[in-house]
Amino acid sequence: MIETVNRTAKFEIGQVVKHRIYPFRGVIFDVDPAFSNTEEWLNAIPENVRPRRDQPFYHLLAENVQNYYVAYVSEQNLLPDTSGMPVNHPQVEQFFGEFKDARYRQKKSPQSLTIC
Repeated sequence: MIETVNRTAKFEIGQVVKHRIYPFRGVIFDVDPAFSNTEEWLNAIPENVRPRRDQPFYHLLAENVQNYYVAYVSEQNLLPDTSGMPVNHPQVEQFFGEFKDARYRQKKSPQSLTIC
């Protein structure tokens, strides 16, 4: 018997969030209802801070003070970013249009976009 769990994501596409521990923030461009990455990725995280698999994971266009990148982060490690500032990642405009009221409005067709 396969058991399914109804998961509701705490954060939404277009929302700006920050990491609970590490100094980076980003805008969410996709959500997985549960862990959907490789075992190698998960095992590279120290066991004492390794996230649970049974929670939403978020794809972020992320930034820190040094660079821009794509991050994959568990819900337990995210907090809302309350700065009200936009994210400066160079790919934001590929996915999102207007930044208003501290969140981005998603463009109509992001499926055809390439993530670097």
